[in-house]
Amino acid sequence: MCGITGGWWPQGSPDSALRVSTALDRLRHRGPNDRGHEIYPLGFGELHLGHTRLSILDLSPAGHQPMASYDGRLSIVYNGEIYNYKEIRAELQQQGFRFTTQTDTEVLLNAWLCWGPACLPKLEGMFAFALYDKQDHSLTLVRDPFGIKPLFYYYHDKQLLFGSEQTAMLALVPQKPELNWQRCYDYLVHGQYDNQEDTFLAGIRHLLPGHLLRISLQQPANAEPHQWWAPTLLKKEKLTFDQAVEAVREQFLHNIRTHLRSDVPVGAALSGGIDSSAIVCGMRYLYKDLPIHTFSYVSSDPATSEEKWIDLINQHTGAIAHKVHIQPHELAEDLNTLVKAQGEPFGSTSIYAQFRVFKLAREQNITVMLEGQGGDELLGGYSGYPGHRLLSLLEQHRYGTAHDFAKHWAKLNRLSYRHALMHLAHITLPPKVYALARRLTGRSFEPDWLNIDLLKEAGVKLCDYRPPLSPDYKGQRLIEKLAHSLQSYGLPHLLRHGDRNAMHFSVESRVPFLTAPLANLCLNFPEEYLVSPQAKTKHVFHAAMQGIVPKTILERTDKVGFATPEQKWLQHIASATTSKQIKQRRTLDFINRPELEKHYRATAKTKKGADWQHWRGVNFARWVNTYDIV
Repeated sequence: MCGITGGWWPQGSPDSALRVSTALDRLRHRGPNDRGHEIYPLGFGELHLGHTRLSILDLSPAGHQPMASYDGRLSIVYNGEIYNYKEIRAELQQQGFRFTTQTDTEVLLNAWLCWGPACLPKLEGMFAFALYDKQDHSLTLVRDPFGIKPLFYYYHDKQLLFGSEQTAMLALVPQKPELNWQRCYDYLVHGQYDNQEDTFLAGIRHLLPGHLLRISLQQPANAEPHQWWAPTLLKKEKLTFDQAVEAVREQFLHNIRTHLRSDVPVGAALSGGIDSSAIVCGMRYLYKDLPIHTFSYVSSDPATSEEKWIDLINQHTGAIAHKVHIQPHELAEDLNTLVKAQGEPFGSTSIYAQFRVFKLAREQNITVMLEGQGGDELLGGYSGYPGHRLLSLLEQHRYGTAHDFAKHWAKLNRLSYRHALMHLAHITLPPKVYALARRLTGRSFEPDWLNIDLLKEAGVKLCDYRPPLSPDYKGQRLIEKLAHSLQSYGLPHLLRHGDRNAMHFSVESRVPFLTAPLANLCLNFPEEYLVSPQAKTKHVFHAAMQGIVPKTILERTDKVGFATPEQKWLQHIASATTSKQIKQRRTLDFINRPELEKHYRATAKTKKGADWQHWRGVNFARWVNTYDIV
């Protein structure tokens, strides 16, 4: 796990080396063990590749980057882990490739020499890398299928700059970028972020999950990213449920086994839910004598505390438990540090609990952590995506089954039948009707605390993003939604939280659910294997974990998620602080400050108190001022 940065300056630049050096300074937390910076003067421009290293595999100096291939043709800076590197290495050795290190970086270089970009689907791992090919003078940026590892880029006037974090990008770009008002609106009103190429800063983009961008340094014009991986959703020969259970069990245990490959200590984040519990129990199932350290946040609110389930798993596996207890005032004290670590605005206070879990791991000298992110998006978790499952059944003309499913779902979630229909309406109502429904429920697309006319003049789309329903997936709406969630609205922002929180403490976070083979397997099951007719979520996975995870965990119906006592925590962050921090800045003119203050005062007086929208305002204001956004 590392930090990468660099760029291509077509005409050269007197301060390019200083800019890259500054970017590397800002990425030191991602790689405190080593640092490398190579300059490639090419006559028609100047290429820089920079790297900060967190040593995980082959801790010797042989892992230094930028790393060149044995023939000198390729140079790479790489962030991530290829978990099946041993198997790929053996395949390459059979074809005559030689190796001088025990790193997965060298495996990646030789794989590219052998197969070119066609090597990418062979890789089971998380990665973001920049690769320079001296043969054709090309620079290629690549990101893993799910975007587990971050990669930002700036491409303008034939200049391509890249980095692992926004702070590095701010050191590289020619001038300080302005706010992207569309992204600000999407976040403040709808809580949406990290779900598309654009970021909060105009001109700086995400390289999307499963995408690569290649430019010719001699003719770097009209380069556009293209997708190299998407989930395979073609219908295959139907497995019986028992066969599906066995296939999931086998693939999941394979993922655990390969994700434990490390030359440094490994621990696991444990929340008490099925996903993190399955990882810890899988570790013990595979390795009877492995020392297992678990790290858990324990809420002080009995309504959201998972401690009894955490204790059950620790007792079952003989794990060494480490717990984080957080006092309300601690969020206020650490908020600026947390905002700086995340680099961009984020969703809820639960990210702070995760931040503290990784901090505790570092204090216990754990360098690699396994966590359960992605299980919900892969297996139909959360509340079971009732709207999409109902739509599938209705499109299949299975009206009685749809009715029964809605009843089961409502009972299981202790809600009314009407709530199931509301989920269906959310994805099927025409845009104008949907906007009206939102307004009637007090969630207008055009709140009073925004200067709506100014946003409209700037071309901001004042709507909620709802992924379109493709005719290709009629009757498979749950599968369509899960596939979309893996790479767009759903998983990417959760992966960003984990990456930034872990890397702030120089810890590598690994997510065993997220491999292409497991994704392709699960997304080709019949939908009822994922969400049962009785509305049980992750149906096939629960069955696959029989005999590995305690029965009481598998039968739970009361999982509260990674929840924090948000209202109590927010009480320690005064409403006035937000409006004071939103200073008179030209790029913040879209915010109506008097109305915003009025809104916060009104919410504070209600029984509910501060809401998620309040948190977004607090978070956004802190971020703008932390980075002094113009």
